[in-house]
Amino acid sequence: MGKILRINPENPQARLIEQAAEILRSGGVLCYPTDTMYGIGCDIFNQKAVKRIYQIKHRAKDKPFSFMCDSLTNISAYGHVGNKAYRLMRRCLPGPYTFVLPGTKLTPKIMLTRQKTVGIRVPNSPICLALIAALGNPVLNTSAHEEGGEALVRDALDAEDLFGKLVDGIVDGGELTPEPSTVVSLVDDDRPEVLRKGKGSCDLF
Repeated sequence: MGKILRINPENPQARLIEQAAEILRSGGVLCYPTDTMYGIGCDIFNQKAVKRIYQIKHRAKDKPFSFMCDSLTNISAYGHVGNKAYRLMRRCLPGPYTFVLPGTKLTPKIMLTRQKTVGIRVPNSPICLALIAALGNPVLNTSAHEEGGEALVRDALDAEDLFGKLVDGIVDGGELTPEPSTVVSLVDDDRPEVLRKGKGSCDLF
């Protein structure tokens, strides 16, 4: 059964964040709240953990997961960000958006699509931002429900019922109303393309 850490969603306790980061650091898989829904994640550089999440989600190997960074500066290490894309992202982040960008050489191959693109978020979630900073690496992020299933996880109890035996820890950050992020392709710096409408407003695109 995964360890449950009750963390304040507005003012995360550093001691508990470090415990959660240590789970990821040691190759573990964590369930946690974001600004859109509860997610499941791991250190993107731990291939074993990434493969575990593919198994947990029953996800096809040719469908890479997106991941979370803690800042726009951090994003530019893993995705090629053009001038227009940078200005656009600066207006939107942190926020409920996933941006698709051409990946850099620093991004693990398992996180790249066949087109060598990546999906990256900077969530407006103090817990997530503190966790990524404490780990020192981006965190894989996928919604906490089975592939093709409903987004049923509203709180840590739901997460425990669905994934308690499959993950190494659950961050209890209170109840959320699950809603996916808005996905925007910035592969063409001049022409942003909304690939999925979600919680984030599309007015900026």
